[in-house]
Amino acid sequence: MKTLRTHSRFFASSRPRWATVLVGILALAAGAAAPSAIAQAIPAGGSPAQAAPDDAELNQRFARWIADFSTSARAAGITEETLQSAFDGVRFIPRVTELDSAQPEFTRAVWDYLDSAVSPQRIARGQDRLLQSRPAIDAAAARYGVPAEILVAIWGMESNFGSNTGDIPTIDALATLGFEGRREAWARSQLLAALKILQNRDIDRAQMLGSWAGAMGQTQFLPTNFLAYAVDADGDGRRDIWGSLPDVMASTANFLARSGWQADQPWGQEVRLPPGFDLALADADVRQPASAWAAQGVQSMDGAPLPTLADSALLLPAGARGPAFLAGANFRTVLRYNNSTSYALAIGLLAQGLAGGPAVQSAWPRDVPPLTRSQLLALQTALNARGFDSGTPDGTMGPATRRGIRLYQRSLGLPADGYPTLELLQGLQ
Repeated sequence: MKTLRTHSRFFASSRPRWATVLVGILALAAGAAAPSAIAQAIPAGGSPAQAAPDDAELNQRFARWIADFSTSARAAGITEETLQSAFDGVRFIPRVTELDSAQPEFTRAVWDYLDSAVSPQRIARGQDRLLQSRPAIDAAAARYGVPAEILVAIWGMESNFGSNTGDIPTIDALATLGFEGRREAWARSQLLAALKILQNRDIDRAQMLGSWAGAMGQTQFLPTNFLAYAVDADGDGRRDIWGSLPDVMASTANFLARSGWQADQPWGQEVRLPPGFDLALADADVRQPASAWAAQGVQSMDGAPLPTLADSALLLPAGARGPAFLAGANFRTVLRYNNSTSYALAIGLLAQGLAGGPAVQSAWPRDVPPLTRSQLLALQTALNARGFDSGTPDGTMGPATRRGIRLYQRSLGLPADGYPTLELLQGLQ
């Protein structure tokens, strides 16, 4: 990849007429001398020579956005030195907006997700990394009361144990998202936090790399979460979640601990439901002590007593034909890290595998294809048309859609698991 300074030298020696005008615009907007490089709309890894003449207007608007943001950043205490470091050669990256606005046609089945997330190979590699890095991992686990296996599971899920942390400059990614505008307020807050990280000298601009969405380091912290939860565990004066494993593990454990992790409690476990169980109770919003679930006939897979969970819910991520899980407060804490049931389930099961525990024992309904986004949209529309309120049709599964499906299932005398299937859609149509 060419460096940003290489781009600056190119424009200094062969700047087109519109670029000269743009530097003046940016200088006037910022009320300061023109920077040594301008904002450029080029693909990641590309060069200004590859930018088409039609990009001139985009570059001008991007530069004005950077100038406007810089004004607000100064008011928030960001120094000229930090702004120069961050925005000298800042690039608009079209690929970032493509990834942010992409709407995948197919919804991935939970079993397909878990097949890769909790594969035997990942478990084996995680166990090796746990053995190799015991001091840093165990120190964080002991300090914050979060099991080592949970920390390693997040490490594995977020960056394949540090081997894939992302290569997109965080400043560029967030500036692109802010300028694009669909999530401007969010992106501006994250970009300001990223500038504060640079100003604190936790990392330098060239090494502040991550995902297209601005998540950084070996466990993919957003900049605001970095400011709130990152820890200097190795005592070098910097919070380095890119290169310091003690900092990575302590920061991750601190996030979970301050997000509600309850020490000495499991995330949950797979369970067996009794015949005739009311599947409408299997909902994240229906919570009660594990003892109450036991009284209703819910059992662990091996017949042992259910764990002592004061506030637990039953989950059927693949409907009535799939496995059932009892999820406690720590499961919901993992959701604060990534608000996806499949993700939180993968973390729990991967941690379970790292500790030598069992895999999922009940069979997944692999013969039931997941609905596409357009099919789910059609299902929501049909439910509403038939009087089974599923909220505003948007092609994504949520509580309102689940409730609508359950109402429809009950009207047919079917198990009310709230799970969308092609058979249900065809029946409605």
